[in-house]
Parts: sequence; C-alpha cells; structure tokens
Amino acid sequence: MPFQILPTETRFFDWFEKSARNLCEAARALHTLAHDFRDVESGVRRITVIEQRGDFIVHEIIDLLNRTFITPLDHEEIHRLTSALDDVVDLVEAAADAMLLYQIERPTPAALKLIDHLLGCAELIDRAMPMLRDKKRAAEIRTCTVEINRLENEADRVLRDALAELLVNPDELRHSPERLFELIRWKAIYEQLEDATDSCEDVADVLLSVAMKQA
Repeated sequence: MPFQILPTETRFFDWFEKSARNLCEAARALHTLAHDFRDVESGVRRITVIEQRGDFIVHEIIDLLNRTFITPLDHEEIHRLTSALDDVVDLVEAAADAMLLYQIERPTPAALKLIDHLLGCAELIDRAMPMLRDKKRAAEIRTCTVEINRLENEADRVLRDALAELLVNPDELRHSPERLFELIRWKAIYEQLEDATDSCEDVADVLLSVAMKQA
C-alpha cells in the first residue's frame, strides 16, 4: 500500500450511521402512525422533526466533505449515499403529510403493506451501515442489500395491484367525483411510499458497490 501521511477521516462513518438511524426512526414513526392512526397531526409533526434532523445531518456530511482531504469513500459515493438516505426521509414525510392533507379515514391494506416493506428496508439499512467500517463484512452487507432489493420488488408488486384496484370500473371514475378523488389521493400516497422503498434500494446499491470495491 502507498505511504499515507494524513489519516483517513472516519467521522463520515459516524454521520452515515446517524443518518441510517434517523431514516429508521422516520420509518418507524410512519409505521406507528399508520397502524394506530390516532392524533395524526402529532404523528406528522414527529416525522417532520425527524426530517429536519436529517437535513442537519446532510449539512454536516457535506461540510465535512468540503474540509476533508482523505475520505474513506469516493466523493461521488459520499454524495450518492448522503442523498439517497435523505431522499427516503423526505418521502416518508411527504407520505405522512399527504395522509393528513387528504384527510384519509384510515390507511388501506395496500398502504400498510407498503409501509411494512419500507420499515423492513430501513431496518436493514440501519443494520448494514455500521458494517461499512469493516472491509471483512462485505458478504454481510451483500446479504442485507439482497433482502432490501427483494422488499423493493415486493413493494412494486403491491403498488401495481393497488393502482389496478383503484382503476377498476373506469366509467364510474368519469361520473363519480368521489371515486376520482379516491384515485387521486391514494395514487399520490402509494407512489410516495413506493418511491421511498426505491430510495432504500439506491442506498443498498451504494452500500453494495462500496463493499465489493473494498472486499
């Protein structure tokens, strides 16, 4: 290995782990909100606070990146990982906001399934992130990312089925404002939730790429 005068800045790993924990907390807060669905405004406010904490973490990572010469990952990888983690939390907040804005009575079974898959992805990210410090744990990271990909594929299937159910009887949609409103509000919520699992897969892709490069 070439001689290196300056040490690698390991605080990036600390911030990535904080971001992963924050993501997981947001997903758990949404899961609690959806499965209980009482005092929705309070639940949404809690998620907003978590999202704001995520913004602070992003700021700290970028600030550290701008001040660091020797980084543990490529600059592009740091940006991709930071952005993907933040995107998940943003989409969690957007879905929670939509539930409040559209004044839904209770989440549908499809929404609950999507939220369950999202939480599963978030917990796997939280579990895998500390492994990034150890080059010998690449196989464990890969196992987590494979499961994240499986859950994301399941979320895709749930979304397709849910949208198909909303589009049953298109003639009725044209003549019923109530049915059209149901389509609009649930399509928005479903797609935000599925987009959140997509962003979890983006996190998994970066984790796997880094792990394979270091192995």
